[in-house]
Amino acid sequence: MNTVVVGAGVIGLATAWEALRRGLTVTVLDPAPASKASHVSAGMLPAVNEQLYDQPELLRLCLDSRARYPSFVAALEEFAPAGFRRDGVLDAAFDEEGLRALARQRAFQEAHGIRTERLSPEDCAKLQPAFAPTVGGLFSPDEGAVDPRALTSALLTAVEALGGTVLHRAVARVDDHAVVLDDTSRVPFDRLVLAAGCWTHRIAGLPAGAVPEIRPVKGEILRLHSDPPLLDVTARALVRGSSLYLVPRLDGELVVGATYQERGYDETVTADATRSLLTRAAEVIPGVGALRFAEVSAGLRPGSPDDLPLIGPTAVPDVYLAAGHFRMGVQLAPVTAAAVVAHLTDTAPPEAAAPFTPRRLA
Repeated sequence: MNTVVVGAGVIGLATAWEALRRGLTVTVLDPAPASKASHVSAGMLPAVNEQLYDQPELLRLCLDSRARYPSFVAALEEFAPAGFRRDGVLDAAFDEEGLRALARQRAFQEAHGIRTERLSPEDCAKLQPAFAPTVGGLFSPDEGAVDPRALTSALLTAVEALGGTVLHRAVARVDDHAVVLDDTSRVPFDRLVLAAGCWTHRIAGLPAGAVPEIRPVKGEILRLHSDPPLLDVTARALVRGSSLYLVPRLDGELVVGATYQERGYDETVTADATRSLLTRAAEVIPGVGALRFAEVSAGLRPGSPDDLPLIGPTAVPDVYLAAGHFRMGVQLAPVTAAAVVAHLTDTAPPEAAAPFTPRRLA
């Protein structure tokens, strides 16, 4: 089985790696592997977020992927470090509105068997001394984060170690059972996986409507640095009805995010977004201004028409989608890879992935 994967973000690379592990021949096509949304992502792996309260099918998909993550990373780290940590996530409230949101979150998590510890302001201060005074918090000890840059680097290493081919070329179009590249060369396939994020529907040569339009949602994110690390655990800060995520790395990097804007394919880094993120971070971490400024970057999250993932076969024979994951690409990589490769090998995909067939939007 000769499989071609278009797109070398975390979803495409995870799918390629899983396909190689199942004995398929795999070629990955991307002009700049691991350089788009996955490169910008913070990699927080929370148990739940507010999007899941009224989305039971998406919740099941997230919980399935959450259960797969430890074994997924363990197998991958035979090739290279993946930057995975599962030492807890702190949700800290800085006002009464945030505290009410945490009460709902606690009830929701406990109803789904997710370990949750209610924290007093004093508990929050002990767990995260760099924080400004809170009014309370929740600690989810079984959650954590992954460094998407380390994860995609490890996936690239693993794909090549297992005999996969990664071609740094752009795709011009699909032509029957071949992908035509920008230099007019052809890469034949038995089965094709389209995992090019918000560029997926722009791939030419497929029938109209075969790939739903996937819109880009811009997000800007900061990276700061200190030695030793300023924060001890991954955190979300709730203040004035919004959430700011703060993801520390063991090397002292602190990822602060993120903004959300519908600006088309604009990847410009702006002063306004940088100022906003720094201002919000300073509200909850008084010492953040002393950290070294390392990077600000912008990425385009891929949003499907209903903001839910597109996983599985299209109406075009032998063409599959793994796209439209919006804010959850890193979080859903293990279950997406398992589902797509099950389709490729004509085996049963995870039940949780069934509602996310691209054909629902036909």
